[in-house]
Amino acid sequence: MLAATLATSSLAGCATAYYGAMEQLGYEKRDLLVERVMDVAKSQEAAKEQFADALEAFRSVVSVDGGDLEKEYDKLSAAYDRSDEKAQKVRDRIKDMKGVSRDLFVEWQKELSEYSDPGLRRTSEKELEATKDRYAVLVQKMDAAADSMDPVLAVFHDRVLFLKHNLNARAIASLGGETDDIEADVSDLIAEMERSIAEADAFIKEMQGNTPTS
Repeated sequence: MLAATLATSSLAGCATAYYGAMEQLGYEKRDLLVERVMDVAKSQEAAKEQFADALEAFRSVVSVDGGDLEKEYDKLSAAYDRSDEKAQKVRDRIKDMKGVSRDLFVEWQKELSEYSDPGLRRTSEKELEATKDRYAVLVQKMDAAADSMDPVLAVFHDRVLFLKHNLNARAIASLGGETDDIEADVSDLIAEMERSIAEADAFIKEMQGNTPTS
């Protein structure tokens, strides 16, 4: 228990020092949240493109006819590994974003009590609630997009693993009929990513267009 408490205190201290340093450079938590949302959107765009590349690699494997099976398999395996890395980066970026948003909302809520003007306090409180509501929609779409990566990764992983130990024409033929299903899965994933990215762009535009009163 003591170790956990010390670890939490250490993390809190690091976060406080980080925010203090960024504030000295002119970056408030609001600015940092916008940057984190941008980071998530960029990582999702990269993941979207990589999953499309992995699908293309799968198509190449199952359509190979007398070519170098091992070469095509290696491309698919590498494409899967890159897709897994991109997916993890998306998850990490979302986690970072959630940490900054939590700290921003806690600070904003706390500073409401510092107002002497009740009108300004009410305005700021309404802006806080509106921002939290909009952010909740953003997180829902980002989490949905991130969750949609897992079943697609599982499909690719199973096929890569199967081909690793069954790299022959019969095995390739057995997977050929799955192309349409995998294409549909990747298309759904890309659509989720695009919805999330669009929501991120809208959130960023709104945050940059409003002058904070917190």
